[in-house]
Amino acid sequence: MDDLQLKMCDIQGRLFVLSAKERIPSAAFIRTFMTSEAAKGLDSRYNKMQWMGEEYLLEEVRSSAGKSFFKQGEVYPEDVMYWIGYVYRYWHYYSGENSPQILRQAPARTMRRNYFMFHTMDPSLAIENLKEIHSQKK
Repeated sequence: MDDLQLKMCDIQGRLFVLSAKERIPSAAFIRTFMTSEAAKGLDSRYNKMQWMGEEYLLEEVRSSAGKSFFKQGEVYPEDVMYWIGYVYRYWHYYSGENSPQILRQAPARTMRRNYFMFHTMDPSLAIENLKEIHSQKK
């Protein structure tokens, strides 16, 4: 993992925290972001989205969200949201999988449930454990 990739992990983590600060229901935000054009841009080798801050990224996601952010739902704690955002981006760099593929393996509820067990692990080990959990469900 190079410095730019780690910076992108941090930016995505901060984006997820910003969504919590704005009281956007976390599961709706995660699902919307991970399937958005913004996430697709971050998944690509080079895209202007990679140079935008978390505030700009949130506005991009919000503009494409429609009414999904107006639903009621739990807002996860900021530390949980940072970890989820960071690990999802790290996962992309670690495995080469795109954001929708990652979300299918580890949806918001899975990430929330496993935060306390995995948040102190090296991200690659957490990802391997999350992949194992997904494979056991099949």
